[in-house]
Amino acid sequence: MERSADGVLEGSDIGSQKDRVVTEEEWLQKWETGNIGFHKEQGHPLFQKHLDVLLNGRSGLRVFFPLCGKAVEMKWLADMGHSVVGVEVSEQALKEFFAEHNLPYCEEPVPEISGAKKLQSASGNISLYCCSIYDLSSSIVGKFDGVWDRGALVAVNPCDRQRYVSLMITLMEKNSSYLLVTVSYDPNKHKGPPFYVPESEIKSLFGNHCEIKCLQKVDDFSDRHRQWGLDYFLEVLYILKFVA
Repeated sequence: MERSADGVLEGSDIGSQKDRVVTEEEWLQKWETGNIGFHKEQGHPLFQKHLDVLLNGRSGLRVFFPLCGKAVEMKWLADMGHSVVGVEVSEQALKEFFAEHNLPYCEEPVPEISGAKKLQSASGNISLYCCSIYDLSSSIVGKFDGVWDRGALVAVNPCDRQRYVSLMITLMEKNSSYLLVTVSYDPNKHKGPPFYVPESEIKSLFGNHCEIKCLQKVDDFSDRHRQWGLDYFLEVLYILKFVA
């Protein structure tokens, strides 16, 4: 099934999704109403399985979580001695993260970004920015040795993908590693998010800066996807190695 699904899709476009726009208000409402089926309370199995590829034997890394929500993997990495930086528009999501892990934190404004806040753990190794990701820059958050992008690129509006990737490239150190999860399904049957991002687009977005390798494809089809009108749903994991 994987082969035929890929074969069908790599030859097709992203359907009507290219014009789909999800507003910031819609994302905030998902958190307010608890409509967060994308959140994995037990963490992501692909992260656990392939974490070694991201860390590559290194300690004390700075790892970035774009559109982080309340991802439990942030706590895992911090507990391993790494520094974690996340960004998320929903303050509720960030506060839930600290509450659910019983982590004391402090809040402070971000002088460079109007209205933005930084929520930082008392231990100092988790810093979560509440703002639009497009307001960030390396002068504000520094550069990173690793990225865990699960639910970020696939949540960005298709018209903003180039802008998003251009920003991410400016945030990456040389020789950094970027674990990226995309999803594969028939984009004519579901408007997204999560949006379908074909491998050909990963190559066109990142190919000038990274070596790209597909690590695994997983059948993640569930009742939720059936309700969306889909008949298959794959998660696809890539490792991007920054060579530029």
